[in-house]
Amino acid sequence: MSIQLPRWLELALPFFHPVLMILAFALALYALYLGLQARRVRTASAEERKELIKGKFGQRHFLAGSLFLALMVFGALGGMGVTYLNNGKLFVGPHLLAGLGIVALVASSAALAPLMKDGQKVWARNVHVLLNVVILAILGWQAVTGFQIVQRIVDQMLTTPPQVA
Repeated sequence: MSIQLPRWLELALPFFHPVLMILAFALALYALYLGLQARRVRTASAEERKELIKGKFGQRHFLAGSLFLALMVFGALGGMGVTYLNNGKLFVGPHLLAGLGIVALVASSAALAPLMKDGQKVWARNVHVLLNVVILAILGWQAVTGFQIVQRIVDQMLTTPPQVA
């Protein structure tokens, strides 16, 4: 069974996932910044802390992390869905496997949030930071492989004549 999409959607669909992932990567960097600021609040002197608390860095970090988790889940599902729609199959390779791994790591990192509340479990905060550093490293590599995939898609679009129904 083949799904016939409007031509404009057929052309645009392969780029939804890359755009979403660029936004997710930028959000991850912003969440990192907020997390570092939240740490500053916890370790600051009493006087400095009064000023830093106004930034609500911890709450903003939590919200950015929650949005990042949602973007990664929908991005992974969307990327696989578009690949399947365009090719009738998934290409099981490093990009797909690393992307699924990132989703698992992000979910695991987010699951530690209740344990970190009010500084209850220092180990949870350390694991959270470690997981997020690994996630950022894999995301950086994913960006490189993703741009290579996008380049192949663009090359294919430029060399394949449009289908007339």
